[in-house]
Amino acid sequence: MTPESRDVSIRVRDLRVDYEVFDDRRAGLRQRLVTMSGTGRTLVHAVRGVSFDVCAGEAVGVIGSNGSGKSTMLAAVAGLLPPSDGEILVSDEPKLLGVGATLLPRASGYRNIRLGCLALGMSNNEVDQRVEEIIEFTELGEAIDRPLRTYSSGMRARLHFAIATSVHPRILLIDEALAVGDRRFRKRSSKRIETMLAGAGTVMMATHAPAEIRKQCSRALWIEQGELRADGPAVEVLREYRSFTG
Repeated sequence: MTPESRDVSIRVRDLRVDYEVFDDRRAGLRQRLVTMSGTGRTLVHAVRGVSFDVCAGEAVGVIGSNGSGKSTMLAAVAGLLPPSDGEILVSDEPKLLGVGATLLPRASGYRNIRLGCLALGMSNNEVDQRVEEIIEFTELGEAIDRPLRTYSSGMRARLHFAIATSVHPRILLIDEALAVGDRRFRKRSSKRIETMLAGAGTVMMATHAPAEIRKQCSRALWIEQGELRADGPAVEVLREYRSFTG
């Protein structure tokens, strides 16, 4: 089906995201004193005129080299980064799931689940009803009562995935969060994503793992140096990307 014949859940038009990177303060000061010039900052054009539509029920993979703009683009779609130009329209509030997402390092896994679910809009009663199910999904065992700061990156990913998908968001954006899980976790998370898609949810998944995109997604976007290089069936886009990377 074409985007015109289905409900569009994400529409991005000519998206541009620029941000400033500040140079080393001492080096910048030295340059200004010696040459009377230099701003001490660099403007990075992270996303450059990207346009696409994603329909309800689609799972779209996003592939690209390190620093290509994948994470920046997803953060902009989630509303966490302001676009420098262009337009982003969404049919519902996107939830961004990423390894680097904010959790409370001193709080236990259990406490993070309760706080995370409340932040997603659950009532205390709803959290009470769902908390054991969420804990079971994480497979963290006794570690659920330990501070988050003692967790490995994989344990953090499992915890955050369980929290983020506990409310079945209509639009879920995944930034590398599945790549760090073990095989068992990936299998269970795949089933949960399939359940979401069956309910006409929308998933965008940025990852360096082509196998994850082949397994989860029928379509892929290839972002390189902030530009959209390809948009089409996942198998074809991944083939183009593989040729590019050698």
